[in-house]
Amino acid sequence: MKNYEETYKNFKWDVPEYYNFGLDVVDKQEDKTALITVSSDGENAVYHSFNDLKVLSNKFANILKKYDIKKGDKVFLILPRIPEWYIAVLSMIKSGVVFMPATVQCRTKDIEYRINRSGAVAVITNEENIEKIAKANCPSLKTKILVGNVQSDFPLDSDGWVNYEKEMKNTSEKLETEKTKSSDPLMIYFTSGTTGNPKMVLHTQGYPIGHIVTAKFVHDLKKEDVHWTIADTGWAKAAWGKLFGQWICGATVIQHNVKGRFSAANTLRIMEKYNVTTFCVPPTIYRMLLLEDLKKYDLSNLRHCCSAGEPLNPEVIEQWKKYTGIQILDFFGQTETVALLANFRCMPVKQGSVGKPTPGHYVSIVDDDGNELPPDTEGHIVIRTEPRPPGLFKEYWKDTERNNEVFKNNWYYTGDKAYKDEEGYFWFIGRSDDVIKASGYRIGPFEVESALIEHPSVMEAAVIGSPDAVRGLIVKAFVILVPGYEQSEQLTKDLQEHVKKVTAPYKYPREIEYVKTLPKTISGKIKRKDLREEEFKKKVGK
Repeated sequence: MKNYEETYKNFKWDVPEYYNFGLDVVDKQEDKTALITVSSDGENAVYHSFNDLKVLSNKFANILKKYDIKKGDKVFLILPRIPEWYIAVLSMIKSGVVFMPATVQCRTKDIEYRINRSGAVAVITNEENIEKIAKANCPSLKTKILVGNVQSDFPLDSDGWVNYEKEMKNTSEKLETEKTKSSDPLMIYFTSGTTGNPKMVLHTQGYPIGHIVTAKFVHDLKKEDVHWTIADTGWAKAAWGKLFGQWICGATVIQHNVKGRFSAANTLRIMEKYNVTTFCVPPTIYRMLLLEDLKKYDLSNLRHCCSAGEPLNPEVIEQWKKYTGIQILDFFGQTETVALLANFRCMPVKQGSVGKPTPGHYVSIVDDDGNELPPDTEGHIVIRTEPRPPGLFKEYWKDTERNNEVFKNNWYYTGDKAYKDEEGYFWFIGRSDDVIKASGYRIGPFEVESALIEHPSVMEAAVIGSPDAVRGLIVKAFVILVPGYEQSEQLTKDLQEHVKKVTAPYKYPREIEYVKTLPKTISGKIKRKDLREEEFKKKVGK
């Protein structure tokens, strides 16, 4: 993009009646490297060309057909950052099967809820998740496909598991499949809210087209690029930065099959060794990278960096630019959308702003009734739904009440608040609800609170995001103890371990403050906003 205003004004969506990302994009790309999968230690890598992925996904699509997994069926996908995740995704797209990615950090209760809520007929996973699946009570589940060699003594044959490697050796690469419409269902993401269980975000086959703006304009990708978005395969950021738009642009995607804790030094070595040219990570990772001696690494191939998911501190931007010469550009979007607001290379950057609307989206600030607000007035971030952009999700599946809340007055209400200045730059204020964005993850406080309350020592709990110098925000819990219990370091550790066991490990509260009361409304609802404001005053003075 050379001129923002001109590009935005002239951009038009081209969404055909029939569309399939696997068949129409991946299978038709020139035969060059599509995917680089780097080993955990960063020393070795496996390369897959677009043709490799075409052949492998065709074979896996035939396996799905063999086991009667057909168009419209829901399949639960829980795999780490390995090539088979991509092969499975592409095979399901080609087959019209609705795939549902999940992070490997999901526990049995998370898996059970997702499979039962969606009525999934199959699961695709690897050894580390076998026991979680086995413990889940999921009546709709008919087929279980296991990827990778099994080192344990788990009785696979007796429990009806399908061996991926064995099936792939004996399957044809010739594929005959039914055409998919751009309006057909493609995938479901489960996204956490402030209350209740995760919502099912349904995207259609046209959704990948929406990510043209993410990759072409926000990531500034060209087919010569090697792009690295650091994200778990279970999160929407994988669709944003590791799959759809990147391959539409013909770029190479890199992924790191990381094991254990994040290593800034290893990440920098990988960037240097594999000639990463464009890079997208949450602010937390930039902060961690800056703690290393960047002068030790050759990042001369790096030409573009961006960030999303949390507020980006000015000092991080300045320090990164000092060592790399590159300005980190911030942008904004949701699991329900593609990139909606962004800072672009072709326009001046206002420090702290999330930029302007991406081409193809009419984004505005409105009041509760859908009336557009004047500049410098706080309101709801909304997207015009007529005409409907392809990157906007179809609906919260099986949730009419929630759909009625967010789709109204020809707008989609994002649930976020901001204001727009006189020059059209948007300034993010915060969530309309209480979702915590910490280290790139969206965490619903209700889920953490529920886990805490299950512990016998906890009478009541409230969870918020608390400012942290490295992570941006951390999960903090305010806990009222049951009479007879006393606060201690050991109890804090016990509660943290309890939350890790009940829900995904990254959701545990890194800080716990014991209190006698919690601020509440007249109706008895916890006023998390008051807790957040007090916490910010205490830690950052505002």
